[in-house]
Amino acid sequence: MTRFLNLVFYQVGWLACVLGIAWNVQWIGFSIALSLVGLHLCLATDRSLQVKLGLTAAVLGLIVDSGQVWAGVFAFPRGSVVDWLPPPCIALLWVQFATTIRYSMSWLSRRYLVCACFGLVGAPMAFFAGERLGAVEFLSPRLVNFVILGVVWSFVVPSLVLLSDRWGLQDGRVVKYRWPTKGVQDCDDARRTVEKL
Repeated sequence: MTRFLNLVFYQVGWLACVLGIAWNVQWIGFSIALSLVGLHLCLATDRSLQVKLGLTAAVLGLIVDSGQVWAGVFAFPRGSVVDWLPPPCIALLWVQFATTIRYSMSWLSRRYLVCACFGLVGAPMAFFAGERLGAVEFLSPRLVNFVILGVVWSFVVPSLVLLSDRWGLQDGRVVKYRWPTKGVQDCDDARRTVEKL
């Protein structure tokens, strides 16, 4: 149940952010995705690690996506606060992606070649879907730029999974969602964990 729910959180957040950018109502998509990240933290048994991994993914994503915008791989037709930076929703999508690594995509753990193949194929497919919905635009030469995106992600996914594996070994807890009987207290605990970091 945990893996399924985590995947639903990610897919709903992804769609909300992408449509928010495409329809020029980014704040709505951002709010929905941020709420889902908050809900994930309320339910997660490894909150500190999730926050650390999410922040790392956001910084890495900002560097990776900004570099590809500068290199002319793709562009965001709307939603960017600064021309050479991706829209804020994109950074939040990286955080959301990080929330799946130890949950719905835990099968990638320690399988770094599989991670590379997943990034190589999965990222272009996700970006293609985002382009079809109007959130991003691939520039010419399109095929070359799709390949570049895939190659970049073939390094990004294994890197994030490797960090998750290294940090998770220190954590030692079984990752799953807790179904709190004291939901408000658990959410307060999650808020305090974020404030400590």
